[in-house]
Amino acid sequence: MVELKFTALKSNGQAITGTVTANSSVEGKKKIQRLAEKNRLKLSNVEKKSTYIYRVRKGKEKPIRGEQKAFSKKEVEDALARLGYSVLSVNKKLLDFQKKPPANEIVTFVKISAELLNQKLGYGEILTLLTNDTQNATLRSTLKEISNDLRKGADSEATFLKYQNIFGKFTAYMLGLASKSGNMAEIYNATAKFLERKQEFNKSLRSALITPMVTLFVLFLAVLFYVGYIFPETAKLFVRFGIELPPMTAFTLKISDFVIAHPILIAAVVFIPPIALFQFSRTSKGRLLFDEYILKLPVIGTLIHKTVIEVFCRVFYTLYHGSAESIEPIRIAAEATGNRYFEERIKNIAIPLMLKKGAGVTDAFEAAGVFTETAISRIHSGEESGTIKNTALQLANYYESETVFRLKNLIEIIQVTIAMIIMVIMIALTLVSAETATVRPKTPGVS
Repeated sequence: MVELKFTALKSNGQAITGTVTANSSVEGKKKIQRLAEKNRLKLSNVEKKSTYIYRVRKGKEKPIRGEQKAFSKKEVEDALARLGYSVLSVNKKLLDFQKKPPANEIVTFVKISAELLNQKLGYGEILTLLTNDTQNATLRSTLKEISNDLRKGADSEATFLKYQNIFGKFTAYMLGLASKSGNMAEIYNATAKFLERKQEFNKSLRSALITPMVTLFVLFLAVLFYVGYIFPETAKLFVRFGIELPPMTAFTLKISDFVIAHPILIAAVVFIPPIALFQFSRTSKGRLLFDEYILKLPVIGTLIHKTVIEVFCRVFYTLYHGSAESIEPIRIAAEATGNRYFEERIKNIAIPLMLKKGAGVTDAFEAAGVFTETAISRIHSGEESGTIKNTALQLANYYESETVFRLKNLIEIIQVTIAMIIMVIMIALTLVSAETATVRPKTPGVS
């Protein structure tokens, strides 16, 4: 996200200034241009907020260095002068890019904030404490800017959404909403719980899927190297002497010859499909299809599906305040799941049914076709008894317990399966090597 400040003149000659945020400078300038055309403004200046490196001194003290984001060099100089510093130098940072903080840093910030809010500390004091103690430079700089904006009276929701590239869209929305909600500690606690569960599930999913896939891929390359390079050196030596090869050795040599003769074909078969699939999954249509079919995979798809419902219910519980204001919590909860297919079904089917036809929550969710029978049954009971908020929390906790248990079992099964595959391949290679070792040249003079 980038922030741009513009200066413009009204038709009566009055100068006005404003700021906009966008994903890029080009998008931001287009947004400003549309705003100017709509309000008949004459743009005079557009400045992008950048990082400036400064060197200052107070009195006879040792000079100190620091960084500050601002729209211009003069803005930094004036701010430092107001603080009583003698400005020695201010220069724009040449490589002004920020790497997103690790997920665990964001989780730590939200969790500690929740604990301090429970202890009744003021939010301004909490931001100051965490800004000073945060190790990650990007997060520290972001918290400092948020603190400065809030002190100036900026809207908390708009302020946090400016940094959604740092926190993530959902987290930024929740933290911005917390300051205006009246139950700040509760929302921070719920957000911390959500982030911890998401981090834990992603870690478990990596253990269940990514690690085994990497292991099998490395094993495949090792076998390819053995068959394509090491094995032929021995086997072809026998062929040159006219020695008849045993069956497994002869078959392996044929495979080796094919691999050596068609390296481009082998590389294309191995690398092109996953690369093409990855690129397709980054498109809107590809992401939608990927998220749809991943929920239908055997075993792992069921776990992911239930985890998506758990996240939805947990966020819905946090934001829901009554049937009269249920649409916005449903929309935000759908976005928080991270599954595009689930989100689209809720937004394009469930919500329109509720708005246009006055359907109840249960009927709308059932029509969306993305909830399990158990979830629909529990939501129906909660809607009839007027306890849908608590029912959502119970459902989230139930699916959390179930998915954690089943995922652990799945990881153990996958680990055993991978170990068996490695064992079978190693036995096969050992048998081929052992058979090759039994080959003996004919004794001279013996027919």
